[in-house]
Amino acid sequence: MLTPSKIVCVGKNYVAHAAEMGGEVPAIPLIFLKPPSSLIADGDPIRRPSASTHVEYEGEIGIVIGTRLCDADEDEARAAIAGIVALNDVTARDLQRSDSQWSRAKGFDSFCPVGPMGPVPASLDDLTVVTRVNGEERQRGRASEMAFAIPMLLSYISQIMTLEPGDLVATGTPAGVGPLVAGDRVEIEIEGVSRVSNPVVDR
Repeated sequence: MLTPSKIVCVGKNYVAHAAEMGGEVPAIPLIFLKPPSSLIADGDPIRRPSASTHVEYEGEIGIVIGTRLCDADEDEARAAIAGIVALNDVTARDLQRSDSQWSRAKGFDSFCPVGPMGPVPASLDDLTVVTRVNGEERQRGRASEMAFAIPMLLSYISQIMTLEPGDLVATGTPAGVGPLVAGDRVEIEIEGVSRVSNPVVDR
C-alpha cells in the first residue's frame, strides 16, 4: 500500500468532463488535495458517508513520484515518475456543490481507492483509463486527451509544492462520472498497467 505524504489531484483536465460539470477547462491546472487517510486498496469497501446523498466515482490515471521534485522542468518531471496506478477520486458531489472548497467532498475515509503500481510506459499519452460499475463500462479516456499533459502537470505542481518520493498525483477524470450506491462494485483500470476494484457500502 502506498504511503504518500500528500495526494495532489487535478480537476477538469478533460474537456468533455469539464463540460458535463457545467464549465470549461481552466486556463491553468486546477489542483486540490486529498488526505492520505482517504487511501484504500483493491477490495476494500468504499464507505458512503451519512453526510452525503450523492457519491460518485471518478476514474483517473495516478502517478507515483519516485524522485524529489522542486521547481522541475517537464523532462525532469517525466524522469521522476516511479509508476502508474489506477485511482478512484471518489467524490460526494452534493457536498462539492454546496461547499466553497472541496476538502470535505473529496476527503472522506475510503474516498481514494488505489491499485497496485504498474510500470511507466514509453509513451504516457498511450495510457487509457476505464471505469466499470457492476461490470458495465462508464468511462474511457486516454492521456492524450488531457488538456494538460502529465509532465506539464508534475512540473507545474512542483513549482507550488515539493513532490516527495511516494507522493501521488491524480491527473483528472474523463467524462462519464456517475453515482454509486450501496451494493455496487466499481472498477478502475489503467489498461495493461493497474486495476482497483471496490465494493460500495453505507457507512
